[in-house]
Amino acid sequence: MISEYIEGKVYIFIDAANIFYSQRTLGWRISYSKLIKYLKSECGENTKCFIYVAYNESRKSEQKFLDMLDINGYILRTKAIKKIQVSDNYKKHKGNLDIELAFEMVELADKYDTAILMSGDSDFSVPIDRIKTKKKRIIIMSTRGRVAKELLERAKFVDIRKLKDIISQ
Repeated sequence: MISEYIEGKVYIFIDAANIFYSQRTLGWRISYSKLIKYLKSECGENTKCFIYVAYNESRKSEQKFLDMLDINGYILRTKAIKKIQVSDNYKKHKGNLDIELAFEMVELADKYDTAILMSGDSDFSVPIDRIKTKKKRIIIMSTRGRVAKELLERAKFVDIRKLKDIISQ
């Protein structure tokens, strides 16, 4: 399905937090092992697949998730979640990797011909503009209702709902 939109070497950049919330909209869960198999079958075995994940260091289940991603061939970019005291009774959890993803996408642009961004976050419109000045193809994979219009205006959009039979758990 996505192979018709790609050209040359492909790098994939996955915003794990955005995909986590997209699954709520979808009503089904993505199998990350099936996802990477699908992406490599469509884009080529030499495709690099970066995933950006904030995690809670005290949760063993989150470490198991990271281990599973690593075993399946993802290139992990991680950050421990910080707990910020907002009030006497409330701590906010913070762990955003959007800036790291954006920088890496731009910095690596000379190494790929097509970038696939799995996120719907409008923050990525500026890095996409920068990458497009280098004549690179951009594909956005997200789901309707979770993708910003700024991204839809800048790149080819693939709704991951179309991949349910291939990548769902």
